[in-house]
This record gives sequence, C-alpha cells and structure tokens, in this order.
Amino acid sequence: MTASTSDVREIQHWVDGKEHAGSSGNTAPVTNPATGEVTGRVSLADATDARVAIASAKAAFPAWRDLSLTKRTQIIFRFRELLNERKPELAKLITAEHGKVLDDALGEISRGQEVVEFACGMPHLLKGAMTENASTNVDLHSIRQPLGPVAIISPFNFPAMVPMWFFPIALAAGNTVILKPSEKDPSASIWLAELWAEAGLPPGVFTVLQGGKAAVDELLTHPDIKAVSFVGSTPIAQYVYSTATAHGKRVQALGGAKNHMLVLPDADLDITADAAVNAGFGSAGERCMAVSVVVAVGAVADRLVPKIAERAAAIRTGDGTRSCDMGPLVTAQHRDKVAGYIASGEKAGASVVLDGRDVRPDGAAGGFWLGPTLLDHVTPDMEVYVDEIFGPVLSVVRVGSYDEAMALINANPYGNGTCVFTNDGGAARRFQNEVEAGMVGVNVPIPVPMAYYSFGGWKNSLFGDTHAHGAEGVHFYTRGKVVTSRWPRSARRGLDLGFPSND
Repeated sequence: MTASTSDVREIQHWVDGKEHAGSSGNTAPVTNPATGEVTGRVSLADATDARVAIASAKAAFPAWRDLSLTKRTQIIFRFRELLNERKPELAKLITAEHGKVLDDALGEISRGQEVVEFACGMPHLLKGAMTENASTNVDLHSIRQPLGPVAIISPFNFPAMVPMWFFPIALAAGNTVILKPSEKDPSASIWLAELWAEAGLPPGVFTVLQGGKAAVDELLTHPDIKAVSFVGSTPIAQYVYSTATAHGKRVQALGGAKNHMLVLPDADLDITADAAVNAGFGSAGERCMAVSVVVAVGAVADRLVPKIAERAAAIRTGDGTRSCDMGPLVTAQHRDKVAGYIASGEKAGASVVLDGRDVRPDGAAGGFWLGPTLLDHVTPDMEVYVDEIFGPVLSVVRVGSYDEAMALINANPYGNGTCVFTNDGGAARRFQNEVEAGMVGVNVPIPVPMAYYSFGGWKNSLFGDTHAHGAEGVHFYTRGKVVTSRWPRSARRGLDLGFPSND
C-alpha cells in the first residue's frame, strides 16, 4: 500500500551541512510497519555519491581536528541539550519507520544519550602522560590524535542508539564522521544531522550517506576512510571486517547473537518469568541483546514455562503510537521469515506453547504483525535454536545440570550476551567466570553496560578486538603518539654516534 503522493517524503543524503539529493537517481521505499503503507522514498547512493560524501568529510577534517578541544566539547554539550529537549520528536520518527512502541523508542534514545554525555568528558579522556627528565634534560609525553574521516554502518533495529554508540566519541576526539544508516528506517539519521547543525557543528564534519551495498563497499575500500564501525548480522560483519581490513582500515564489526538465559532451580521464578518476557519480546525481539533461549536446569521448566506463557499472552501487540506493549516487525518479508521459524520448530518437534501467528493486533490489517511466541522442548539441533531469529520467538531448552547448561552455552558460535538467574552467589560467580560471552548478567536479563564501559561480544559476535564506546571506543577513534624532547643549552655536546642511552 502506498500513501498519497503528497504524503510520500523524499529522504536524501546529508552532505556539507545540508540535504543532498545525490546523482544516482536510485531510491527505495520506506514503510510504516504498523500500516504497511509506503511513507517515503530514500535515496540510494552509488559509488559517485559516496565519493562526494567522503571528499566532504576529508575536506572538513583538518579544521575540525585543529579546533580546540574546549570548543569541540561545547558543541557536544549543545547537542546533548538539544537532544534532551526534543527527543520525543525523534521517538515518533523511529516508531513510524521501525515500528517499536514510543516508550521503547524513547528508551533507545536515552541509552544513546549516555554515550553523548560520556563524550562530553573528552578533555579528560584524551589526557596523555608526561615524564620529566626521563633522561638528562630529556622529557617524554604521550598524546592521542584523531584518525581522520571514519564510517559508521548501522542497522535498522536501533536507528538512533547504535549510531550514538560511535559518533559522539568519534566527533569529540576530532574525527569527521560518515553515517550509513539502514535504508529501512533512514529518517532518524537526517534528524540527527540537522540537530548537529543546530548545535554548531561545521559543515562536512557529520555526513549521512543513504544507500545499500554500493555505498557500503565504497566506504570499506576508499583510501580516505580510516576506520569503520559496523553493527549487524554475522555474515555481513565478517564481510565488512575482511574487506575493510584488507584495505588497511581499523574495524570494529559487531555481529549476531544467540543470547541464553540460564535458570537454576533456586531462582525466583516470578522474577525470572518477568525478565524472560521483557528481554525476549521487547522491541518485538529485534534486539541483538534479546534473550532468545531459556536454558532451564532440572524440573524448573515445568514451573517456569507456564509463568512465561501467562505473561506473554497478556502482551498487547499493535500500533506503536497506541497503548500497546509490542509493535510490528520492520518489514513484511522479515515477519514472514520469523513466522517460518515457528513453523520449522513445530515441524521439528518443539511444543508451541504460545503461537504469535494467531495474534489479534490493535492496528491496521496491513501491518507486519507477529505476536509473542513461546516454544518448549527445543533441542540444539533444531533450526529455531541454531539460527539468530531476530523476532519475538523465545525457545526453552531443558537440561539436566549446570554443567550440561554451560557446555551448551559455550558450544554456541555466538558469544554476545548471556545471563544467569539464581539466588546462589557461588553459582553466579562461577557462571560469570566460566561462560564464554562478552557481556554477562547476574539476575539482569539484558546486560548492556553503561557508556563508560564498553559494549561487545566474543566469538562470532565480534570481528576485530575493540568494543564499542567506553575506553575502548576512545582508543579506537584515536591513535597514540609519544614525543621525546630536549631543549639544548647554549653549549654544544658535539658528535656522538653511540647508541642513545638513558643517562
């Protein structure tokens, strides 16, 4: 379904501090997932459009790098204040193109704003060290400097938060940024660019390049792009990492996930059931940190599954602008793909305790609806367990012991996030020590760290060795330099071809 011509917006690039149509002439439809209507058309860059954007970022870099740290930070502070005042506007844009409910969209923005606030402390974060008289009349000091133009390639599920994991730190450190958002929900990126301009960011320092693979490939291979940050599925993360590193770039590529919740027999099952539902079905399960597998030890599943089912059945699915708990999936194709996993699990022998294909949504008939789904008696060989589903499907795997549970979790190729629910401190401590994942929760279902720590997984959930934001983010967007200096006195020392020593 397409809205009237007057209602379909043209969503363009942002280059040199203003909207830019580009020259490719290619576009893609943008839909409202709650109605199925086409509400916009987004420009799709070709290589020529990408090179124009890169040239703009390159030209803006020297002046931005050389601007005083105090003045750069003042712009970051101003952006933070504007974002705080106007984030309901951004939340509405996100809901209209992604589908998540307004409260969830506001929460996404608030978590991204934490990184903006962290970046406001860049004067402290960039401080180097100094050693006086390391050798006779010789001083040493270290500094960290920006890289140049950097690229951020972000996914559809968090059109504001994920870019904000990266660009506040990159900008505050003195880099220029090119953001390539998902073409499924691109309007948030232009809104953020306009806000940066209002905050006083010079033209060319923040650029938005809309598009698909052609735009991505140019960012990965162009010699003027110095670093790439990516969040998305594991196959694409592997491609981004291998391609960009082959062209000499720094890369942090965050991939997919299969996040397990381990439930021990002593856990408070009411708290656990609440957590499983919140973490499994929030944002329709379209989160890289969503709990997708509950690993229940012993007979605890017999008591836990009914509690999860009761709570999940009460979730109101519908239009995110209404009083609903869960919105639609982002596209019809994605909805159909996730529904196919439910059918696959059922065919393989899993028990369908709650079937989201039967949902009666509070929304238009054309919306991309799929309700909360709970599958029990899932086994590790089933497709529904093996694949990252990225939808509102929660699987329960039953195991006989803690050791069996740990073997299952650690054998999984993903290692993004995981959690344990227990009242036994010793068991929790053992779990956090032994589990092979980058982010661990103890009675916390979605262990996303605060901005001053770093976000990222292990194994096939991360390519590259640097996590997002926190201290690792600062180091990713800067490079170190050590300066050794001597200011000679008037007397000459004469020639000395011996090896320098610390005299």
